[in-house]
Amino acid sequence: MAEPLHKESIKKQAARETIWTRDFILICLANFFIFLGFQMTLPTIPLFVEHLGGNDQLIGFVVGIFTFSALLLRPYAGHALESKGRGFVYLLGLGIYFLSVASFGFLTSIIFLFAMRIVQGVGWGFSTTASGTIATDMIPPRRRGEGMGYFGLSGNIALAFGPSLGLALAEVLPYEHLFLICSGLGLAAFVLSSRINYKRVEKNPQKTVNVKWDFYEKSALQPSILLFFITLTFGGIASFLPLFTAQKGVEGIQWYFLIYALALMLTRTFAGKLYDEKGHRAVFIPGALLIFAAMLLLAWLPNSLILYSAATLYGLGFGTLQPALQAWSIEKAPVHRRGMANATFFSFFDLGVGVGAIVFGQIGHWLGYYSIYITSAISVGISILYYLYLLKKEAANPNN
Repeated sequence: MAEPLHKESIKKQAARETIWTRDFILICLANFFIFLGFQMTLPTIPLFVEHLGGNDQLIGFVVGIFTFSALLLRPYAGHALESKGRGFVYLLGLGIYFLSVASFGFLTSIIFLFAMRIVQGVGWGFSTTASGTIATDMIPPRRRGEGMGYFGLSGNIALAFGPSLGLALAEVLPYEHLFLICSGLGLAAFVLSSRINYKRVEKNPQKTVNVKWDFYEKSALQPSILLFFITLTFGGIASFLPLFTAQKGVEGIQWYFLIYALALMLTRTFAGKLYDEKGHRAVFIPGALLIFAAMLLLAWLPNSLILYSAATLYGLGFGTLQPALQAWSIEKAPVHRRGMANATFFSFFDLGVGVGAIVFGQIGHWLGYYSIYITSAISVGISILYYLYLLKKEAANPNN
C-alpha cells in the first residue's frame, strides 16, 4: 500500500505546483494585450512628437516623463496592493491607461501630450506593479523563476509584433486611429482581468507606523539597482533607434524589434529554469556581456546585418536577465511585502528607461546618436562591476 500512496502524494504535489491554472492564463492574456498596445506606441510616440514639431530633446522628455510618472506611483501601488487588494489596483490602473492612450490622437500640442503621458504613466505604474504581483501569487514558490519567465513571455510575444505593427499602421492610418486601436487593446486587458479570482491579501502581522515613508522593499534593492543600469540601454533603443537607422540609411528597423523579441522568447525556454536550479550567478554575467556587445554593434551600425545581430544579442541578454532579476527581487521578501518588492523592481526599471530617454536625448542632440550606445555600453559595464562587488561582499559575509 505504501507505493500507491506515495504515487498519489506525488500527483497531489504536482497538481499543487501547476503553473498553468485558469487565472494564470487570464493574467498572461491580459498582460499580452496591454503590452501589445504599449509596444505599438513605443516607436510611434517619437514619430508623433516629430509630427507635432518636436526635436530630439522634446522626444526624450515626452518618453521620459511617462516612466517617471509610473516611477512615482509604484510605491503607492505597492501599498495599495496590500491594503486595497490586487484586483482593485490592477483594474484601476488598466482603466486609467486605456483612457489616456485613447486621447493621444486627438491632441494637437506637445504640452497636452506631455500632460497625458503623465496620466498614462499613472495607469501603467498601477497596472504593471499589480500584474507582476498577481502572477507571483499564482506561481508555486519552487517554480518561481520558470513561472515568471512564462509570464514575461506574454509581454515578449507582444513585443515581437507590437513595434512593427505600430510602425506599419502609422504609415497608413491617422494617429488618432492608431492610438484608438492601442487603447482598445487596453480595454481587452481590462475585460479579461475582471474575470480573475484574485488572491486575498495576507496582512502584515506587524503594522508599520510610518507607511508614508515606506517607498521600497530593502530585500529587492540589489537586483533592482542592477536592473537600473541595464534598462538605461532600453531608453536609448526605444526612443532613438528608429531615428538613428533613418539617419544612417540602414533599413529594417521593423525587423530589429521582431528579431529582438524572438530572441527574448527563446531565452524563456531555459533562463528561468536555469535561475531556479543554479541562481543568479549562472545568468547575470553572460546576459550582461551579450547586452554590452549589442550596444557596441549599435554604436557602429554599418548595415542591416549588424542591426539584426545586435537585436539577437540584446534579446538573448535581456531575456536572460529580466526574469532572473525579478525572481531574485521577490524571493527574499516576506509574503506581505511582495507587492512592495515588485514595486521596487519596476520602479528601478522605469527609472532606468526614463533617465535613459531624457539623458540620451541630450547626448544624441549634442554628440550624435552613436554616442547614445557607447554610453549604454558603459552603463552595462557599471552593472557588471557592481555585481562583482555584490559577490565579493556576499563571500565576505555569507550569513547576510
